[in-house]
Amino acid sequence: MQEQAEGPVNSGLIAMIVAVATIGGFMFGYDSGVINGTQKGLEAAFDLGKVGIGINVGAILVGSSVGAFGAGRLADRIGRRGVMKLAAVLFLISALIAGAAGSSLVFILARIIGGLGVGAASVISPVYISEVVPAHVRGRLSSVQQVMIITGLTGAFVVNYILAQVAGDSTAILWADQPAWRWMFWLQALPAAIYFVALMFIPESPRYLVARGDEAGAQAVLTRLFDGDVARRMVGEIRASLAADHHRPRLSDLIDKATGRIRPIVWTGIGLAVFQQLVGINVVFYYGATLWQAVGFSESYSLQINILSGVVSIAGCLAALMLVDRVGRKPLLLVGSAGMAVTLGVVAWAFSTAIHGADGSVSLPGHNGVIALLAANAYVVFFNMSWGPIMWVMLGEMFPNQIRGSGLAVSGFAQWIANAAISVSFPALVVSPGLAIAYTGYALAAAVSFFFVRAMVRETKGVSLEQMEG
Repeated sequence: MQEQAEGPVNSGLIAMIVAVATIGGFMFGYDSGVINGTQKGLEAAFDLGKVGIGINVGAILVGSSVGAFGAGRLADRIGRRGVMKLAAVLFLISALIAGAAGSSLVFILARIIGGLGVGAASVISPVYISEVVPAHVRGRLSSVQQVMIITGLTGAFVVNYILAQVAGDSTAILWADQPAWRWMFWLQALPAAIYFVALMFIPESPRYLVARGDEAGAQAVLTRLFDGDVARRMVGEIRASLAADHHRPRLSDLIDKATGRIRPIVWTGIGLAVFQQLVGINVVFYYGATLWQAVGFSESYSLQINILSGVVSIAGCLAALMLVDRVGRKPLLLVGSAGMAVTLGVVAWAFSTAIHGADGSVSLPGHNGVIALLAANAYVVFFNMSWGPIMWVMLGEMFPNQIRGSGLAVSGFAQWIANAAISVSFPALVVSPGLAIAYTGYALAAAVSFFFVRAMVRETKGVSLEQMEG
């Protein structure tokens, strides 16, 4: 059922809802990206080796997996907006404690707390948007989430670079007799506070309200968004979509009662979530500075490369935003998989040519450094015009109403577990020939994802959420 032809739409309110909800995406990106420029400080402050750095960086992913798993079901209990408010509080607490941490253990706990917020925001913001906006622009507006994630990442890269430049180095003293790397965490408290306050001004999801029996509240929200007649019809459609199951959503809904097996749509969601991480994107976002320094670039230049990657990521997201409701979700995923497989293969080849000097220095011969840089940024563009935003769009809209929370919980959990596997293992691979092997693995995952999409993914462009089949 197409919702776009059903009368006027309150575009201003919808724009405000999307803007506020996607601040969670910004926080997700900033909290994930800030670690990129702080690893030198963490290593010096806590006397960490390669394994220790991997654990400290990966700590956020422990919280993220738990947050993503619990957020879907929690949102069915306290509402989509309630979960986003909780995430904002977790972001604020994490920023303050991480910056002040006096030991690796305290820092890890702080990052786990932040990870709970990241995981929750990662799954709830897109589903909230998908449940509020009209079907004909749902993909475009849900894609704003990825734009904000990348904007947050880029913002963290820029802040890290500026603070390191002002102080002279990420470990040098900046303000209040504290090193720059600590301020990189503390500055996150400002957008976290803004996020919490802004959430007070947007409504709860009407689909959540109907599921909780508050049809009057749902109709009031929908009347603000659409025409009154359309609001009444939509409440009826939401009620009908939930009528087949009179119980509250639960994890057991993911099992098909007729076959006794997990529903195919759940496996599709898990596959989309896992492949998004197996292509190695968070190696760029978490370890960009370390990665480029490992092949001969200076710290300052590596931080600048991070900013470049952030800018081209935003460009890729904007391309997805323009195309997702025109060409559909599945075609973009297929193009992204093919493009990533090729560009990652080129990066793997370039890293395989690394030359190690007697003094421990590393360099890429001839123009191979430039080739690696260009291919890596082309890969980032392909990812962000496809798998970056489209995976979140799909997870937010592909599940039927009754299993949306549970489907998101399982898929989000799988996404963050895959993220952790890639991210925690990477520091040990920043030696020859580890980088070439790692990027060959990411390229193979991208190639396999192409065939997964062809076989398993169904197009959802323009389909109302009440018509989604499980």
